[in-house]
Amino acid sequence: MKYEVLLFDADETLFDFKKSEKYAFENSIREFNIDYDENYHLKIYEEINKKIWLEFEQGLITQEKLKVERFKRLSKEINIPFDELEFSKSYIGHLANASFLYDDSIKVIEKLSIDYKLAIITNGLKDVQSKRIGQSVIAKYFDTIVISEEVKVSKPNPKIFEIALNNLNFKDKSKVLMIGDSLTSDIQGGINFGIDTCLVNFNKSENLSSIKPTYEISNLLDLFKVLKD
Repeated sequence: MKYEVLLFDADETLFDFKKSEKYAFENSIREFNIDYDENYHLKIYEEINKKIWLEFEQGLITQEKLKVERFKRLSKEINIPFDELEFSKSYIGHLANASFLYDDSIKVIEKLSIDYKLAIITNGLKDVQSKRIGQSVIAKYFDTIVISEEVKVSKPNPKIFEIALNNLNFKDKSKVLMIGDSLTSDIQGGINFGIDTCLVNFNKSENLSSIKPTYEISNLLDLFKVLKD
């Protein structure tokens, strides 16, 4: 067996974060009595959120500041004043309760857990991710779950991968594979740490970056082919 440890990203790899985000955002918007238009408000928020998490990966903003700053930017963009801190609390509360797995996640993780040590490494907020992942049916299959806000370091910093392996009491990097959907955090992070990587590319988007994964799959079930090779 080439690998013994499989490190997974959580959102957009095993969990349908877009569905969770949509649920949490819509509920928060309605709580603040804003006339919600999904095609307008959600689209603007998704763009703001994507950009601010990239800023976080690059060390330009802290996770603590990110929580509220994204809603400050939203308020300015849609030109509607509201209490950004209270909105953030509402959103995080709803997001923590929005745990949606992709269809194949359960059977894939269940089967892999028989032969491999499994871990999750997520660039997420502790209150959100511990609940979303913890209440999912696959949580019991993971030997460790590392959340960036909790350990004060995030992907692509190699330190977070080191923490995961230490938690597993495992040292041989040649037998570790990182699996995730983000080139800039999951794949670059794995490369930085010196382990093999597998990009989960559900949309089959063309990779125009200089970041090259060891493997690429467009379906979680294809992971079994990668592990067989």
